[in-house]
Amino acid sequence: MKFVHVTLSVKDLEASVKFYQEIVGLEITRRFSSGSGAEIVFLSSGGTEVELIGRGSSEAVNAGSGISLGFQTEMELNDMIALVKEKGYETDGAISSPNPNTSFFFVNDPDGYRVQFMKS
Repeated sequence: MKFVHVTLSVKDLEASVKFYQEIVGLEITRRFSSGSGAEIVFLSSGGTEVELIGRGSSEAVNAGSGISLGFQTEMELNDMIALVKEKGYETDGAISSPNPNTSFFFVNDPDGYRVQFMKS
């Protein structure tokens, strides 16, 4: 497997983009609006990406519930779901495909962090 990205829900998307560009030195690799009204920005320095999700709200962000780790897998997602369940972890097995090139599902790790397994 390959570690692909980490997702951060942010209160002020532009302020966060500026921080990750100016302070961390990352460059925008993709930027788009999702169907749910959120705007998504991926930034990277050539490897693992940081995904920022801005929902256009000034409400405080609960960092614990807004973080997920994304891993790209070579396995078919249905096989990966079977493996996850076989090992005793729970997932609803819902595969999402936000575009024709990417599909994924989520599982919680032992501490409750969301982990995304994706196939591109």
